[in-house]
Amino acid sequence: MMKKFSIFFFLSVVMLMVACTDDDTFTTSRSNLLSFSTDTLRLDTTFSNVPTSTKTFWVYNKSGDGLRLTNVRLAQGNQTGFRVNVDGIELSAENGYQVSNLEVRNKDSIQVFVEMTSPLNNALTPQELSDNLLFTLESGVQQKVNLSAYSWDAELIKGRKITTNTTLNSTKPIVFQDTLRVEAGATLTIPAGTTVYFSQKAALDVYGTLRCEGTAANPVTLRGDRLDKMFKYLPYDRVSGQWQGVRFHKDSYDNLLEHTDIHSTYNGILCDTATAARTKLTIANSTVHNCQGHGLQAINCKIVAYNTQFSNTLMDCADFVGGEVTLTHCTFAQFYPFDSNRGAALSFGNHIDNKDYPLQTLHVVNSLVTGYADVVLMGNNKEDVTANYHFYNCLLRTSKPKDSSLMARFTDVTWENSKDYPEGGSKQFVLVDGDKQNYDFHLKKAEKGEKYPAIDAGLALGDPRFATDHDGKQRDSKPDIGCYELIAN
Repeated sequence: MMKKFSIFFFLSVVMLMVACTDDDTFTTSRSNLLSFSTDTLRLDTTFSNVPTSTKTFWVYNKSGDGLRLTNVRLAQGNQTGFRVNVDGIELSAENGYQVSNLEVRNKDSIQVFVEMTSPLNNALTPQELSDNLLFTLESGVQQKVNLSAYSWDAELIKGRKITTNTTLNSTKPIVFQDTLRVEAGATLTIPAGTTVYFSQKAALDVYGTLRCEGTAANPVTLRGDRLDKMFKYLPYDRVSGQWQGVRFHKDSYDNLLEHTDIHSTYNGILCDTATAARTKLTIANSTVHNCQGHGLQAINCKIVAYNTQFSNTLMDCADFVGGEVTLTHCTFAQFYPFDSNRGAALSFGNHIDNKDYPLQTLHVVNSLVTGYADVVLMGNNKEDVTANYHFYNCLLRTSKPKDSSLMARFTDVTWENSKDYPEGGSKQFVLVDGDKQNYDFHLKKAEKGEKYPAIDAGLALGDPRFATDHDGKQRDSKPDIGCYELIAN
């Protein structure tokens, strides 16, 4: 028995020595090469002088023998703005922007990290920057991975305060790296076709007046400044919480958002407690989408909204407490994908935080209120505080009131229920894709044998503001409910 054990032990030692010898063998044969997880690493588009996120790739040795690298370096040194870390060693000025004498044993691998801060390129459009990361083997063979990114010169702004009437103009993209403040007595105008970018901690704080004057063909866009992707299929621009949103402070009035797209914020729009005797905000033909807080919250304000989409928020898509509110041809769609405790599509009431605010008027016409949940319209009203509200020709995903006095507040309303629409009303829209956070809340043409209740169910209105829809398309004599008119093919 002891003899057998000795033979087994001897063979094990020999096999281990052979294995170690194989792993420690390095070759200078030109036929033994590295392999890479990618031959081109793309860093998406970035603003000049703004660091990109970090991307990685792997370097493998599957050649059968160990390989020594004389050096790893960027072909253009440090001239293009790429920053590289190879196996924990940064290519820096201290080491001449290269890693030398690196060993990659057989069947082993190393990881490479790449990011970039691009220099100014003095061009009006994104310009491609590229460099090759060169791997020079001890054999003299040189292999490479191409690094590529697009760099876009922008006007990077910090600490901006608008103290006089100002129109925001620039030939370059405008990026606010901290909060833009419009002071009392000043009006900031953002003209048609302008896109304004905000960094993650930046907001638009309005103490004076804001006028976003977009058109159907050239809207105003307020968005985050990330141009890259979280995943291959998911741009950061589709991810909520990319910037802090717009806030209209107490004494800010006569604000206008016309053909304006606000998306991927924390709170989309906050309207601080005011007086309903003066219009706080008119929001027309606009979109407030994908917010990590509220879409629109207004307390004791006079708000006018029409042809506008409020969609996909962790809190309520729109929440009105007190004041005077008129909502016409609006779409409230609550399909926020990340939390089953998401708020309502439309919420209204007459008190908040132990304070009462009379709801003098809530007038809702030709509007679509839907979402995943069975009930996405929420009323929170105290009996001894004014609560005047009425819905006309709306599609509402909520329970039909049994109380006759409550039913009197709803005229020609269609009640969307979970039995007929178990998927939550999403079927009537062109696209609701929570996995890729991709949405299109235009009404979809009904499939054969079906009829979607929003189609042709609106009340014809004589006001020219409502003659066209969110996109500027003409409404017919039987308008559709919501902000979009279904245009027949």
